[in-house]
Amino acid sequence: MQEIFAGLPWWVKWVAVPVIALVVFGGLIASVVGFVIGLLFKLLVFVAVVGGLVYVVRKFTAGSSSRGDW
Repeated sequence: MQEIFAGLPWWVKWVAVPVIALVVFGGLIASVVGFVIGLLFKLLVFVAVVGGLVYVVRKFTAGSSSRGDW
């Protein structure tokens, strides 16, 4: 691979090749980043809902056990 870039100027290696890679694979990169961000958001919502459920259940079970209704 180094033989290919050996005679080329620095801007071809460090500017042109990454720009071409972004143009060619930009859609793929964007979809992967979008998928990861969506997955993290869903994970955050899941943790918040489960945490809220645990809080509500503990609050109601603590209140009802002290009254002896169950």
